[in-house]
Amino acid sequence: MFTGIVEEVGRVRRIDSQAGDSARMTIECAAVTDDTKHGDSIAVNGVCLTVTDFTPTSFSVDVMKESLDRSSLGSLAEGSGVNLERAVAVGQRLGGHIVQGHVDGVAMLRSRQSAENWDTVTFDVPAELRRYIAEKGSVTVDGVSLTVAHVTADGFDVGLIPTTLSETTLGARDAGDICNLEVDILAKYIESLGARS
Repeated sequence: MFTGIVEEVGRVRRIDSQAGDSARMTIECAAVTDDTKHGDSIAVNGVCLTVTDFTPTSFSVDVMKESLDRSSLGSLAEGSGVNLERAVAVGQRLGGHIVQGHVDGVAMLRSRQSAENWDTVTFDVPAELRRYIAEKGSVTVDGVSLTVAHVTADGFDVGLIPTTLSETTLGARDAGDICNLEVDILAKYIESLGARS
């Protein structure tokens, strides 16, 4: 489990494709390997991945076809910046919201408007995921916990504060970019329970 509070931005050092249906990625970082062990979970742009190897300044993960198909990880290139977060430990503060690292799909950044101290960013969301988006509810975009400011016909708007703009990859995203989207797990469970009644 994660919180959507990004610990650092890492860089993809190497990508090795394996028969077209999986890939091994090595990611350079400064902080998230401090206490990492083989088999630990690290969210990479919001996708929960298992550490297969690590050094003090990098870690490697295997990315299966399901993750490549459902997320934007398949479009990463060597040198790409990625948001990183270690799994939350019991007893830590839950600063964002409950994030599983199980990406539901991708959202397209439609537009961004800059104000003096923040940006308003609009995302388009696939039709099958829009029902899970609620005004003032939580969403995770590229591993970042965000609060929905407004629901639009095709998706939602969020406000990005200076910390989010400077300490995550969302500050450099442009119109047309594809981002990983995880909707709030509570909305999915409520829908599932209601369907069984």
